[in-house]
Amino acid sequence: MSTARPKFITFDCYGTLIDFQMGPAARRVYSSRLTPEVMDGFYESFRGYRLDEILGAWKPFDEVVHNAVERSCKAWNVTFDPADAQRIYDEIPSWIPHPDVPAGLAKVAKEIPLVVLSNSMTDLIPYSMAKLGAPFHAAYTAQEAQAYKPLQRAFEYMFDMLGCGPADVMHCSSSLRYDLMTAYDMKIGQRVFVNRGHEPGIDFYGYREIKSIEQLPGLLGL
Repeated sequence: MSTARPKFITFDCYGTLIDFQMGPAARRVYSSRLTPEVMDGFYESFRGYRLDEILGAWKPFDEVVHNAVERSCKAWNVTFDPADAQRIYDEIPSWIPHPDVPAGLAKVAKEIPLVVLSNSMTDLIPYSMAKLGAPFHAAYTAQEAQAYKPLQRAFEYMFDMLGCGPADVMHCSSSLRYDLMTAYDMKIGQRVFVNRGHEPGIDFYGYREIKSIEQLPGLLGL
């Protein structure tokens, strides 16, 4: 894996930079109606179905959430109300960055252009970008790419827009399943696992690991 200074540093947004609250939002909507055991199972089903929903043809993210909630309700014999799925989706603009994000990004942004590649919608991503505390060169969404990560088409769209190749980029994510496995397959020049504790690491995928974005400048010698 290259150690040269990258042309761009690219980031997953939700989970890596923004505190991802999709599961907790589902708990807020359903926990008063479900036993703790069923709620835990519903939570895990909802996570799995969200991934499954994005692996085919692109669809709007509100539809992804709607379908994943509906399938989770079916799996756990819970009455489905579309308004519940909408309540979960409507929380997204209120999510905030992890506390370590603004300072770490601000230091790196002085030296290297920052880019977001997010499984988001063009009308949602500005709410998050405005809270990150650093200037970004660009933010690309699954809606623009017409593909969600972990599909390679999402990354290819970003490379086309940036006018660069995988070797020119350092990609940072808290998720192997959504980002870093694909980054490995595409031979992205540098890969960084931001270990937020919501997924285990797998050393095979050849990344460097940090616990917070505040540690990112150190990887770059800044």
